[in-house]
Amino acid sequence: MNRNLPFIAAPLLATVYGLVRLVDGIGGRGPGFFWTAGHAAFLAALVLFVPALLEMRRRAGRGGFATVTAVVGIVGIGFAMAQIGIDIVVGVLATDDAHMQRMFHDVQSVPGVGLAVYEAGPPLFYLGLLAAMIHLAVVRVVPVWAPVVLTLGVMVSMVDLDLLPLAGLLMTAALVPLVRPVRVSAHA
Repeated sequence: MNRNLPFIAAPLLATVYGLVRLVDGIGGRGPGFFWTAGHAAFLAALVLFVPALLEMRRRAGRGGFATVTAVVGIVGIGFAMAQIGIDIVVGVLATDDAHMQRMFHDVQSVPGVGLAVYEAGPPLFYLGLLAAMIHLAVVRVVPVWAPVVLTLGVMVSMVDLDLLPLAGLLMTAALVPLVRPVRVSAHA
């Protein structure tokens, strides 16, 4: 995989999720095509953030701090993927919004699931991503404004989920400095 692709595709897929979520909300959020399509886009974004974090670790020098930030971020991605996976399955199986809400209640009432999968786990992704970006700014791989813009994107997503498209665009802007020209072999 091109090492640049995740830095653009992952946040843009998060933006797509936010846009599809807005469209889904026009008629009332619930099970159906838009619910599933939006969550599938975000699941793809999360998958692509794994190589992004690993590449950020590499560019930061592969030291202890870079490794810890990548691990924390990837653990958070695992929890976020569990949440999105549950959301997709519930959305596919539910017959209507009320049924979907009952199914979510049943899942979240399992001891530890609410805390790990919905509350404490997924924020580890953002914590790892932000720490990695700050580290890259400290070692001068990215400009100092990149972690500031990334922080704004994360904060915007926490204010209101309807702002996810803006959050995704801010994250895209923050990650653009990590895109490097692809070297083409002279023998190609």
